[in-house]
Amino acid sequence: MKLAFSTLGVPGLPVPEVLALATAHGYHGVELRAHPEEPVHPGLSPAERAETAALFRAAGVEVLGIAGYTRVAAPGEDAPVLAEIRDLLQLAHDLGAPFVRVFPGADPDLPREESEAVAARRLGTAAEDAAALGVRILLETHDSHRTGADVIRILGPVGHRQVGALWDVMHTWLGGEQPAETCAALAPHLGYVQVKDIASAEDTAPLPLGAGVLPLTECVDVLSRRLWDGWLCWEYEKRWYESAAPLPGLLSGGREHVLRVLGEMA
Repeated sequence: MKLAFSTLGVPGLPVPEVLALATAHGYHGVELRAHPEEPVHPGLSPAERAETAALFRAAGVEVLGIAGYTRVAAPGEDAPVLAEIRDLLQLAHDLGAPFVRVFPGADPDLPREESEAVAARRLGTAAEDAAALGVRILLETHDSHRTGADVIRILGPVGHRQVGALWDVMHTWLGGEQPAETCAALAPHLGYVQVKDIASAEDTAPLPLGAGVLPLTECVDVLSRRLWDGWLCWEYEKRWYESAAPLPGLLSGGREHVLRVLGEMA
């Protein structure tokens, strides 16, 4: 398994400094939060995209994915949602990223089946753009669909290889799902896994990996048993918790913790 971190943990940090952190602390890749307040977002010009891609190549660091905020099950017309996804896919293609992250975002006041049908329809349509650009759309276990069992209800009807799943270990745990259950549901569709740690269900402020209650060892164990060798991405939610310890000082310890867990699985 390869290790990345998300720029959600270093909000607003310029790309050269992000790459310096990745190389200094032994991370193979970076997940780029695609938001207008960040250095990388769909509004970048072609020249800016080319420059960013060149910086990653020169550093020997991969762009793991583009973390967008499109909510594919949200109420409303399809066209704006599809346009958002298309912009994310183009950005990922231009930067050489294999994945784009989207959220479910269903309205809890609408029938579940209705929202899931909408999400599946949109993802099925967007899958054609994804295939043309060589990028895969990943639906994250998040918000309205936080478990693997939830997400598979959307992915099953889509049935397209360019649409898969992103396993956020915090949300599946908060949803009461065991790692083996999540893995069984998502393994055929899994793009990569977001790891993190928190103190409790009531206190979700980010902690160093291994310092909280999330079942990281169990997650890695079930993945290893399936011979899965994809990416583990540390999503440290510094952007939402300003008082959290700065991520740069934790990166080496996080890498060591993951390597230790992987060593125990060998």
